[in-house]
Amino acid sequence: MSIADPERHWSESFGATAAARAGEPAWLEAARKTAIARFVELGFPTRRHEAWKYTNPAPIANIAWTPAAAASVSRAALDALGLPLAEGPHLVFVNGRLAAELSSRAGLDPALTLASYGQLLASEPAALESFLVRTEPFDDRAFAALARAFTTDGAFVRIPREHHSARPIWLVFLSVPGAEPAAAHPRFTVVAEASSRATIFEVHATIGAGAHLSIPLSEIRAGENAQVDHVKLQLEGDGAIHLGHGSFHVDRNARLSSTLVSLGASTARHDLVALLDGPGAECAIDGLYVARDGQHVDCRTTVDHRQPHGTSRELWKGVLSGKSRGIFNGSVIVRQGAQKTDAQQKNENLLLGPGAEIDSQPQLEIEADDVKCSHGSTIGQLDEDAIFYLRSRGIGEADATAMLTRGFAAQITERVASAAFRERIESLVLARLFAREPSA
Repeated sequence: MSIADPERHWSESFGATAAARAGEPAWLEAARKTAIARFVELGFPTRRHEAWKYTNPAPIANIAWTPAAAASVSRAALDALGLPLAEGPHLVFVNGRLAAELSSRAGLDPALTLASYGQLLASEPAALESFLVRTEPFDDRAFAALARAFTTDGAFVRIPREHHSARPIWLVFLSVPGAEPAAAHPRFTVVAEASSRATIFEVHATIGAGAHLSIPLSEIRAGENAQVDHVKLQLEGDGAIHLGHGSFHVDRNARLSSTLVSLGASTARHDLVALLDGPGAECAIDGLYVARDGQHVDCRTTVDHRQPHGTSRELWKGVLSGKSRGIFNGSVIVRQGAQKTDAQQKNENLLLGPGAEIDSQPQLEIEADDVKCSHGSTIGQLDEDAIFYLRSRGIGEADATAMLTRGFAAQITERVASAAFRERIESLVLARLFAREPSA
């Protein structure tokens, strides 16, 4: 069913779910109402908005999305995703709700906090308040406002001061489509306190077939001298629309690295903002987006250098086949007081067919005068000489193409510290493009 007034539809949907929120703290209900009001104020984006120039939101606006209902997923279906979850404790959410039977805290250091929002709201609501009411840096994004208004549950991770977590923490968000198009709003918060270290693996996947909308909202905060490594894998089904928002707050002398691998959904949009809020803060934000026939993927990054002596590195790679389209928009902002900033950004794209299309827009906005900043973009096809070389040694053309593509993507996938997770990602990349692994 199509709708003529999406703002009214979502506002009425919010009102209809009031009973389900009964018993929540007053501050949370107030934050939700502020968020839905902000959504109505901003309005549903259109192609006239510069940020949506290359991704048409009209097909999303015209669908009467309903809140995703509670659903169950079998252990066998989760295992079929091939994720090495045994490597660390994990929380699994289905349609935005904690699936306790699929989650495990085995091996979790007792000093760490790994809990769902629901669990903390029942036992320690004050621990969440400052995080769930915050709107920065997505106060001007309509879909982020929807996520703040409609989130049913989420994950909260706290790594205490000077603690080094040896095992990765997994946050898995599964969508189970129903008979009607439904929307879920996964959310999580990671707080790495001063001088701590942690690895976070985030996964979004679909179980079953059908249309569904996912609007994730996440926040990772790296305290002074902390080190956080984060990997996000998005492999939702062909009927999915994924509109992700991720914020990274990096304090004095902290280091945060984030690697995104986007493989699924008919339309995937990733809006990432890194705020370097302390002197000497460092971040590395890398991504690999893979699209096949009919897919549309839009990656947007903002790295905001607010303090001096900051360092940022970005490498984004796209592999597009069939009639697919990719967009990369990367913005680096250097504030007036952020002297001695060192920022580098690069976007490389590989087109595997004449129907594939890419729009690449790296941008610099520099207000300081003692900085070292660079950006660049390339678009090309596979090297014919390299294909010829492999074929001359008995490798078929399809396998040669797959091998070279894997080599192109490896500069991103090799940044995944877990060997088992890295191998799974690489196999998914090749399966997405070629429906099989190369034979050599």
